[in-house]
Amino acid sequence: MKKLAKLSVVALTASLAVGCASTSDTENLQSQIDDLNTKVSRAASDAASAKSAAADASARAAAAEAAANRAASYAQDANSKLDRLFKKSMMK
Repeated sequence: MKKLAKLSVVALTASLAVGCASTSDTENLQSQIDDLNTKVSRAASDAASAKSAAADASARAAAAEAAANRAASYAQDANSKLDRLFKKSMMK
């Protein structure tokens, strides 16, 4: 009976020690999870900002391309007019 009581005390002490370590480990893991959630939120925010900046850059590039195309068209029209004037002056 005394042997059973001693084993029970040892088992109880061991289970309490393991239980405390498990609680500490759980708290440590929860802290790491919270830290990772914060980092994921920051990464998502950074990604959204980058997406917005990319959309803005794309819109500006499209506007610049349209302006360049208009300028090329105006230059081609001016070149055609000058060509006609030159040919007309050579005919005289």
